[in-house]
Amino acid sequence: MIALLALIACALAVYVLAHPRTAPGIKVVLLTAPPVAGVVWLLEEVYERPFTAVAVAAVFVVVLVALIGLLGHPRLPIWAKMIVFGTVPVTALAWLLVVTADDTLKDPGEDPCSMYHGGVGVSKAFPPQAYCRYEYGSTHDLATGAQFVFWVCFATSLALLSIGLWQALRDPSALVRQFRSRV
Repeated sequence: MIALLALIACALAVYVLAHPRTAPGIKVVLLTAPPVAGVVWLLEEVYERPFTAVAVAAVFVVVLVALIGLLGHPRLPIWAKMIVFGTVPVTALAWLLVVTADDTLKDPGEDPCSMYHGGVGVSKAFPPQAYCRYEYGSTHDLATGAQFVFWVCFATSLALLSIGLWQALRDPSALVRQFRSRV
């Protein structure tokens, strides 16, 4: 039943995104809000971290304004605007790969640090880092390739979203125009 509802929701999203009468700002909200709402719900209900959920929602609002401002920028080519839609999900995936590289949630002795390196896995959320710590004090980095991908995509996303936020603050009417239908 859940798979059917997800399929219907995806079909509806594709229809709205392809519909020419739907305003670009509405399309961006429909494309970005559901995953963020899911993360906020997980943080609030499952992990019981309401302040983190509020922080994620606040950052989402700022990023949403920046993204809509980026789309309304008059001089940026369309390919430059669309890069954000690729780099943001890749950044999130690379972050997830880095912070779960030590995989300490597995059964003791089955995580990569104790199985292959004889150490204890440690991970940090930001800056994303995962490494094995040994008894004698040295460390061994895990997922260095994913860390590199994270930082490249993060810097690209941050630069483009900064341009969009500047555009939204400089010309608020351009932000409002993104919510008007262009028929």
